[in-house]
Amino acid sequence: MSKPFTFLCVATFFKGADFIRTAKMLGANVLVITKKSLEHEAWPRESIDEFFYLEHDNNSPENMDMLREGLAYVMRSRKIDRVVSLDDFDVEKAAFLREEFRIPGMGQTTAKYFRDKLAMRMRAQEAGIPVPAFSAVFNDEEVNHYLGTVPGPWVIKPRSEASAIGIKKVHHAHDAWQVLHEIGSERHLFLIEQFKPGDVYHADAISNEGQTLFCRVSRYLAPPLDVAQGGGVFRTHTVEFGGEEDKALQQLTSQVMDAFGMRYSASHTEFIRCHEDGKFYFLETSCRVGGAHISEMVEYSSGINLWAEWAKVEYAQASGGSYTMPTAKNLYAGLVVSLSRYTHPDYSSFQDAELVWRLKKDQHIGLIITSDRRERVLELLDNYTRRIFEEFHASLPPKDKALS
Repeated sequence: MSKPFTFLCVATFFKGADFIRTAKMLGANVLVITKKSLEHEAWPRESIDEFFYLEHDNNSPENMDMLREGLAYVMRSRKIDRVVSLDDFDVEKAAFLREEFRIPGMGQTTAKYFRDKLAMRMRAQEAGIPVPAFSAVFNDEEVNHYLGTVPGPWVIKPRSEASAIGIKKVHHAHDAWQVLHEIGSERHLFLIEQFKPGDVYHADAISNEGQTLFCRVSRYLAPPLDVAQGGGVFRTHTVEFGGEEDKALQQLTSQVMDAFGMRYSASHTEFIRCHEDGKFYFLETSCRVGGAHISEMVEYSSGINLWAEWAKVEYAQASGGSYTMPTAKNLYAGLVVSLSRYTHPDYSSFQDAELVWRLKKDQHIGLIITSDRRERVLELLDNYTRRIFEEFHASLPPKDKALS
């Protein structure tokens, strides 16, 4: 009898429970590397064979060396068949370990396309995928040429931070240079990009054998950058099935995955439709399940649990077996999430029949609604957003990790 496959999940954020449960259900041994500070989170412990803990979650050379030495010791007595990163911040760690120990899966070069925003833009541009005008900020002359030829405003953003941490919007060349001077010796870790006002979309997908098997397209009503830097209520919803937005972004998502060398994984890709010219532009992608409870919204819309299907894809790749994507349903769904001024917000005033999910997290309020009518989803999102803002909403100062 063959031994079960062993999955090593790198998760320095608390997430991925459905991936872990599904991998275990399929027969895999599951090992988890996480931060020591997350030791007592509600992990699905019945599905985890062993935990390993990191004191630090950064990707410094010192921390990577410790990670390599620790796994080398573990692998003396345990064979690792797959390494999976469950969050953006762990993509480099997983790729580094695969390369070091010759474990199948995405290596460091390909991982750069799903983590480094400069590499993303350069590769997309090479593949003919529209991107906002951008530049590296390594060379003073190139930066001055960019600022002199590309109309502002611009955003200066970290190449490898998730969400909107550290992004600065500037309107004049001298302001751009001031930000770059403030960044100082870490300037090479940033890029500059033309700011294009528009509607921001996300495409959440599953790929296998180089093919995009499932893709659900949604549009933010409050883009993550606006929420992160200006407070507010996070909202997103499913676009019209088979409509112009859906068709265009399904196609662009497949083009991005193909250009970036995606073989198999979940992915979360963002695009903007520029108000000025009506065109879609690629913003960024990642080889993971979308955060902010987007995966729950996708599941209520489609019946597809992205975490579980990703685990099935990984297991099929490890075992040499086949994978078949379940048939997706098409319900319109909407998600609204906010910080709450109450530790345990009272949901009793939200009683519509379309309400299918309530977030259970201290100091947060969140709801998912579904309907076979997109207009009804938008109506309820407007209603819930107003009520949440008036009765529950709280906000924190924007994070500015990169420039602090």
